[in-house]
Amino acid sequence: MPAQRPPLSVIIIYALGQLGWSLAAFGGSNLLIYFYMPPEEADGVVFPPYIFQGTVLGIFTIIGLITAGGRVFDAFTDPMIANWSDRLKSSFGKRKLPMAIAFIPFALFSFLIFYPPSTTDIQLNSIWLIGSVFIFFLSMTIYVVPYTALIPELGHHPDDRMKISTIISVAWAIGFLIGNSCYTLQSVLEIDGYTSTEAFHATILIFAGIAALFMLIPILFLNEKKYCQQGESGYSIMNAIKSVFNNRNFLYFSLSDFMYWLALTFIQIGNSYYITILMGLDKSYATLFMNIGFLCSFLFYVPINYLVKRFGKRQLMIVAFLSFCITFGITFAIKWIPIPIMVIFYSLAILSALPLAIFGIIPNAIIADIAHEQEEKTGANQSGMFYAARNFMMKMGITFANLIFPSLLLLGKSVDEPLGVQLSTLCALVFCIMGYALFTQYKEVEVVATD
Repeated sequence: MPAQRPPLSVIIIYALGQLGWSLAAFGGSNLLIYFYMPPEEADGVVFPPYIFQGTVLGIFTIIGLITAGGRVFDAFTDPMIANWSDRLKSSFGKRKLPMAIAFIPFALFSFLIFYPPSTTDIQLNSIWLIGSVFIFFLSMTIYVVPYTALIPELGHHPDDRMKISTIISVAWAIGFLIGNSCYTLQSVLEIDGYTSTEAFHATILIFAGIAALFMLIPILFLNEKKYCQQGESGYSIMNAIKSVFNNRNFLYFSLSDFMYWLALTFIQIGNSYYITILMGLDKSYATLFMNIGFLCSFLFYVPINYLVKRFGKRQLMIVAFLSFCITFGITFAIKWIPIPIMVIFYSLAILSALPLAIFGIIPNAIIADIAHEQEEKTGANQSGMFYAARNFMMKMGITFANLIFPSLLLLGKSVDEPLGVQLSTLCALVFCIMGYALFTQYKEVEVVATD
């Protein structure tokens, strides 16, 4: 029987999984450098030095190399997991089975990566961190790649693709906001008498439990056979990768996406540094900054769906790139702007709302459009591989950001010596400009309803 269009209740069930995995991924994506190479505040560093804090090979750091290595491993496992899921046949569900295998270790190691076994043995801690980071990223890939492959399979009607992309973007933002509240929750627990480390561990453990619960919901309650239009892929892994990147539109999109994630990751992992070092505010304001941006972005979610119908996805993405260029440029120049710091703080938070909304919704819909267009031409379902290829480029962007950012911090990460923090904002601006230039080569895909 042909797949049914999913009602709103089914899309919400699916989107709750996004909330779960975005929360589980938050720490590993945004907090590793904060925990293992913390900012220097007036009363000292936030956490004790669990791993070596100096340089490796003159320019790198241990946390930078471990994080980058985990991300590279993660990126290269994406195509393998995608090809396996695309070709999988299971009565439980070709996408849900890998998700069911992965959600528990994913949630568990989202906590354990921040729980080094010793307070003094930095070699032992480094070995533990390498192992736990690699398990964390592998389990994340096994859950996320099949999960995102469901977007075009549930969205076999173009209107549903935008609806699904919008709702999972809201879910991702909620998960991110919960994760970003770690700075505030840590401060609250510190006031109650917890040490910084105890407060941070308690916060991350709570997040892991919440993430596991939400990741489980689509595994239990989403009916793949009833609502997903799923074909078969006869491609070997190498032929599947070649087929995806031979798509000119996807190639330009993915290259621009790589630059976007480089820029965004600099801002995300640098958030607490910009707040405490460049603005001179308490670290709890890092939570407030991101919350304002994301909450204001929700105001644009409905208008974006209407604007897409009038102007197309391509034009809105170009607007988003230019908006982020302005935001990153102001952040770089913040020390020289003769305006009260709180005015700049709130202005930047609000200014980031529109591009956050556009980048949160439209890329997933673009990939779904490309995947459907390719399937119509070739007859092969490569939903998993398209999203895995996007994830590969995204994770490579995050990898390079995590490798470069801590090296820049070696040039200065204190109020008296902020050069490294300032240079990171300039890098984000340059990456975003390059992303804009690449995306201008993308051509809008004509979407056609299949039912």
